[in-house]
Amino acid sequence: MGGPSDPPEGPPEGASAGGEDEYRSVVFDESFVRAARLQEFSARERITDHAPAVRRLPPLRRGLPRQALLLVVLIALAFGTALYMGVRDPYETRAARLRADPLRTTVVPLAPPGRVPGAADVEQLYAHSPAAAFRAGAAGVPLPPARSTAHFADEQVMSALTTAQSYVVRSALDPEVLVGGETRSVRVLLDPEQLAQFDESLASPAADGHHAVTGWLVRLDPSRAALAASEIRVRGSLRVVESDSATLEVVADHTVVYPLRPAGDDRAEASLFTVRRELHFRFDRDDLRLRQARLTLSYVQAGPLSCAEDSAGYLRPLLAGQTAKEGGPAGTDPYTSESATALCGSLAGGAQPTP
Repeated sequence: MGGPSDPPEGPPEGASAGGEDEYRSVVFDESFVRAARLQEFSARERITDHAPAVRRLPPLRRGLPRQALLLVVLIALAFGTALYMGVRDPYETRAARLRADPLRTTVVPLAPPGRVPGAADVEQLYAHSPAAAFRAGAAGVPLPPARSTAHFADEQVMSALTTAQSYVVRSALDPEVLVGGETRSVRVLLDPEQLAQFDESLASPAADGHHAVTGWLVRLDPSRAALAASEIRVRGSLRVVESDSATLEVVADHTVVYPLRPAGDDRAEASLFTVRRELHFRFDRDDLRLRQARLTLSYVQAGPLSCAEDSAGYLRPLLAGQTAKEGGPAGTDPYTSESATALCGSLAGGAQPTP
């Protein structure tokens, strides 16, 4: 039986009864036709140009739409920016600038107005001096309460304070540092960026504002003075502040009083030698983790000293019965920018023991 569209006598010979059904699933829509690589010429075109029956079309330009391309570019820019900010510390420039600044030192000798008072008993000297109420040794360098700041936890603030405290104790109270020439115990507390300047100061001390050994530590001339007793008295304070979100600063301000005698003479009278130090420390997060400090400023006043003596390499105290030498500090050259101003002061009478 024929299909509904077949003629009454049946389908033509050789024709498939289901011909239309065979291609019914194939749909030649417009996009399919446009994508074809071959196109048949019209009859008019073939007659006019004697062209072949078909022609090859140029390949379609495939690619991302403009909006998609713009989106890809924006994503790439965002990824690149995120990667750059992740690798680069936003405070890198500031930290690099801070690290480029060397330690600045100022050492001011204080000359006595007359003879340096002395006594055989060190305790008597202390009792009649402003250091009578000072505490002995490291007990005179107490820690303040450690409170967190906006960007640093309690533990980090405590790390900064204890490192600064250790530096003060080692650089001013250790007898091996004072008269024995020991420096390693102080050196290991410094930020590695400062070690070169520290070593240069030891090798070639100079009163240039950057290379005075006595700006880094208290160093007495061992050929001139020795400790008359083991008790060194101290009073001062430590205070910490957050200078920015990446840096803590600690200021150590202490007055240290040493009992001294002439080197090699245990029977000589003792006298008191006073050093006032203001040290400024700076800590980044690496310093806090490694318990190291960057010393940025050292201001030292010491006496009794003679203004005519060079105090960059050693402090050369005036001892009991001695007076200051004639002459002032070394001259300052105002035509040289590298030259530090030579300073000298007078030691107040009230700063020495009374008879």
